[in-house]
This record gives sequence, C-alpha cells and structure tokens, in this order.
Amino acid sequence: MVEDRRLAVLRAIVEDYVRTEEPVGSRAVVERHGLNVSPATVRNDMAALEEEGLIAQPHTSAGRVPTDKGYRMFVDRLTTLKPMSGAERRAISTFLDGAVDLDDVVQRSVRLLSQLTRQVAVVQYPTLTRSTVRHVELVTLTPTRLLVVLILSTGRVEQRVVELSRSELPDADALAGGGGPEVSAGDEPARVVDAVVADLRPRLLGAVVGKRIAEAGAALADLPAAVPDASRTLVRRVAEVLGEAMSDHHADERIAVGGAANLARYGDSFDSAVRPLLEALEEHVVLLKLLGEATAGGAVTVRIGTEGPYHQLASTSVVATGYGPAEAPATLGIVGPTRMDYPGTMVAVRSVARYVSRILDDA
Repeated sequence: MVEDRRLAVLRAIVEDYVRTEEPVGSRAVVERHGLNVSPATVRNDMAALEEEGLIAQPHTSAGRVPTDKGYRMFVDRLTTLKPMSGAERRAISTFLDGAVDLDDVVQRSVRLLSQLTRQVAVVQYPTLTRSTVRHVELVTLTPTRLLVVLILSTGRVEQRVVELSRSELPDADALAGGGGPEVSAGDEPARVVDAVVADLRPRLLGAVVGKRIAEAGAALADLPAAVPDASRTLVRRVAEVLGEAMSDHHADERIAVGGAANLARYGDSFDSAVRPLLEALEEHVVLLKLLGEATAGGAVTVRIGTEGPYHQLASTSVVATGYGPAEAPATLGIVGPTRMDYPGTMVAVRSVARYVSRILDDA
C-alpha cells in the first residue's frame, strides 16, 4: 500500500512538473490528484522518494522535481498508454496516405512527429542496401531517350533518363533475322528501339526483381552479353543507368530532421542542452546513435538523460521505435528535454511508425 502510494506521488510530481515546469509541493499533489491523504503524509513520501534518488529539491523550501531515475521509474511503471482518438488517427492516416514516394513519406513523417510531440523529430531512411528490387519499368520517350523506373521494397521510386546518341541506336539491318527482337531491314529507328525495349523489358525483370541491391547490380553487369551485338550498346547504357540508380543509395545514414524550432519554447530552462542538441542535429551519425537500433514492429524505447550515449546531451531524452519492412528496417523518434510528456510522446511515435510501415508494405 505504501509503495503504491509513493508511486502515485511520483507520478503526480512527474505529470505536474512536465505541465508547469515548476517544482511540485505536497499540498499541490494532494489538491490536484485526489490521493486522499494529508500533505504531511505526502511530505513523508516525498522524503522517501528523495532518499531513493527519484526526486530532488532544487532549492530550500521549494517543491520537488523528478530526477532521471524518477523519470525512468515513471516510464517503466506505465501500465497502459492512452490510444489516440479516432480523429487523431484519421488525421495521421490522411496526412501520410497522400505521400507519393519514400522521400515524401519520410518528410511528411518528420513534420507530423514534430507537430504531434512539439519536439525535434528524426526519421532514418530504410536500410537500402538490404532492400530488394520490387519492379523495373522501361519506357521509350523518343528513339534516343528512354525512361527507367526502379521501385524498391522500401517503397522508394527512382527515375532515370537514358540519353542515346544516334550512333548508339540499334541497327535494323543487323538485327533483322538475327534471332533477337522482331524487326525488319530498313525499319525506322523508333520501330527498332521499341522492339529492342520490348525484348529487354522481361530480361530486366528476370535479372533483378526480388534480388537485393548488390545481387541485382551484379546481374545487370551480365545482361549485355545475353543480347544480340546490334542492341548491346543500348542494353549496356540502360544497365549502367539502372546500376547507378541503385548504387546512389548504398549509404545507410540518410536521415530527415524536423521541428528544431520547437526547442525555442524551452527558453532558459533548457539552455544548457539547446546548444549541444542543435549542434547534434548537424551530425547525422550522432543522431543515428541517439536513435539506437530498433526492429520494425518492435516496442518503443525510451532513453532518459544520462542513459544516452553522449554526456553533453544529458539533459535530453530520446523516444524511438522501428518501422518499415523487415528486410530494410529503420528507426524514427524524437529528441527533447527530459521534462517531456512521455506517455503522449510514446503513443505518437508508435502510431506514426505503424502508419509508415503500413504505407511501405502497401507500396
């Protein structure tokens, strides 16, 4: 009974301090939280909590504030997280469903997270080196211009234009009767290119679809040798451009950051952490280490104050979780002061991650 009451007192102190940014006194706890005990009893409980290092008294005769250890106890003892309302869920769904590609999904997610939590939001791009090729499309724009569209399992869509010189166009006379695309001697260049593209399209799909980026790149290198000499130059150019589209995303450290302006609302009380945090926002490696590693569909992780990897960011907390396809997991979350609404922030992070994962799965 005493233990439960002390936890209730701790919870009251955390909630009030997060809301008011003022040290919390015993009388305020009694009046605001209906504990049905006297202020003297609450003072005794506060003394016990202070002895355990869960709260501290910043000034003589002042109320108490939570310590990092107190926040940790508060988070660990959360039995349930209040779900978002139907209206909030619909708003998230509507906002994210409008995204047109992975870049748009990430940018929308980071804006949404920063707005929901009023913190700095960080979204890591999916680990593209472990993603697979979902589809490739090849479209003839003109006889000398081809459009290559690459779609990855992460939902990322890349478009590249292949520019061909007249000398690189396949020769109809050389192709005619050669066992390759169905063309006739003397056919117009547009007719010949269309035939070569129609022959190449299933070859491309068979070579790369379902394979990881590295494997697909190796398969592309072998593709020109499988076509007639007369169309080999065109096929080689398409393979090169498609390979470049894949290799552009071998780096796994791309992130998006939003909501830095939210730091301004903490003013002097957060001054000791604002500068190092602003500097950290410029270092993507630092932010990735702050987020830590999370598995898509996994639990929300909370790192409070000194639990983080950087002592200069000891006044901040990180709430993060994984999202995206299992073969290319990534992490999203927020970075803010230890004095934050942990339950609300955890719900927002979890909800956004689930919606983003659903969008990428359906892409």
